[in-house]
Amino acid sequence: MLTRRHVLTASAATAGAIVLPFTAADPAAAHTGHLPDHAGPFALGVASGDPLPDAVILWTRLLRAGGPLPARPARVEWQVALDQRFHKVVRDGHTVAVPQLGHSVHVDARGLRPGCEYFYRFRALGELSPTGRTKTAPAPSADRGPLRFGIVNCQDFQNGYWPAYAALAAEDLDVVLHLGDYIYEYDPDSAYADRRHTTPATPGVDQLQTLDDYRGRHAQYKGDPLLQAAHAAFPWIVTWDDHETENNYASLTDEVDDTGAKLQTAERFARQRAAAYQAYYEHMPIRADLKPGSADLRIFRRFDFGRLARVNVLDTRQYRTDQPGGFPGDFGLPQAGTANTTGTLTGEDQERWLARGLEHSPARWNVIAQQVMMSRIKFPNPAGGVPPIVANLDQWDGYVPQRDRLLRHLVAAKVANPVVLAGDIHSTWLSELKLDFDRPEQPSVAVELTATSISSDFPIAFDGPLKAVNPTFNPHVKYFDGSKRGYLRCELTRAGWRTDARTVGTIATRTAPVSTTASYVIEAGTSALHPA
Repeated sequence: MLTRRHVLTASAATAGAIVLPFTAADPAAAHTGHLPDHAGPFALGVASGDPLPDAVILWTRLLRAGGPLPARPARVEWQVALDQRFHKVVRDGHTVAVPQLGHSVHVDARGLRPGCEYFYRFRALGELSPTGRTKTAPAPSADRGPLRFGIVNCQDFQNGYWPAYAALAAEDLDVVLHLGDYIYEYDPDSAYADRRHTTPATPGVDQLQTLDDYRGRHAQYKGDPLLQAAHAAFPWIVTWDDHETENNYASLTDEVDDTGAKLQTAERFARQRAAAYQAYYEHMPIRADLKPGSADLRIFRRFDFGRLARVNVLDTRQYRTDQPGGFPGDFGLPQAGTANTTGTLTGEDQERWLARGLEHSPARWNVIAQQVMMSRIKFPNPAGGVPPIVANLDQWDGYVPQRDRLLRHLVAAKVANPVVLAGDIHSTWLSELKLDFDRPEQPSVAVELTATSISSDFPIAFDGPLKAVNPTFNPHVKYFDGSKRGYLRCELTRAGWRTDARTVGTIATRTAPVSTTASYVIEAGTSALHPA
């Protein structure tokens, strides 16, 4: 299959002969499962992100397949053009990649035209990067659309391959939203010999702890050619969840099940979080203000796509209070979440920021892009016995008073067409959000779209039981499937929103066919889901 990645890489190979002093990079990495030893300093590919009407972040990290570069700064040149052959270069310049930031590069390319497709590339150490395609956001006054985007999350490298990214790279999209779990922190353990995780400095605790640990794991993931293809095809808007740092952490509180050598004080965990956040920044096309060594990094931010859509991107890990109840795995009594009156997923500042952004939005569609499911979900107790029904208290079900405040605010502020996006749970859920989930006959106040994982596992033993009980226990869930991996594809116009669940046949092979296994629409003004 000819993907955008193949076209873009081929264009880089021809462009070097046209626009001096750039020379072509070896495109072989786009066609194999492993990076060749001669992949040059662009072994991790290129990416773009955080599109504005006049700007986009251009990213790369200088790293050879054989290991890191010498510990000295490196000059990096960059170009942005209207065409793949770089005949029409509209912006160029240079920057310096420093070893203190892992030789990562974040160019905030400004002065671009709204709603315009561009191509970009880098040159460093005498070699040329692959070519990437990007696109700016529409002009602030634009309101027609359509706007097309993909929703992805949860890509456990060890659990299988990523054919979903080959399919995503071939889509016709304006932007991709990644809702977290870009890497996983676990020790090497895979059924696939070529998918075993890097070995951390302290194996045996199933955690990453040092900056080198996190850099090595991010580089391993970024080395996958299909992920590189998807990054090179579109701008991405990213946010983290827990596994970029550690499973189910909350602010500076360690995972509930950690004991012995795994258990960390808040002071030790702050050092780990600082390393995780820096490595995340170093490997993402994100517009953020990193202070190396700090355990804090603000990544909640907002994007307007003309007057058609406003996308509020949340961080539900850094500022949250601990999951209530102290239950193993954070699955426990639903009442613990209902009684969590002081609990917060966002922190007070981010909650106020979100409320203001929703109140004053000029957009037709108001999107809350975040990590964990907002819908109330009654799960049959996976352990059996009493209680028969449990809640995932790592989701919004653990923070019910804050969820109630947000849903009431959507109604009181008359927010136009609110849609919540989520990931985390490795399965597809398309749901309607209610002020009172015990009264399903009430009109919905918002729609929630939860995307399945790229490769992370959903216990197949729970797929059938959930499908059986959802009509009774969770009638606001209009579609659920835990058996397939993939992504969501969305198309917005002023009149409506269409969502397609795009899933692959298997993750046991690098390539697999993709199909649309469900399609639902939202008519503007209704907050209701209907089969397409």
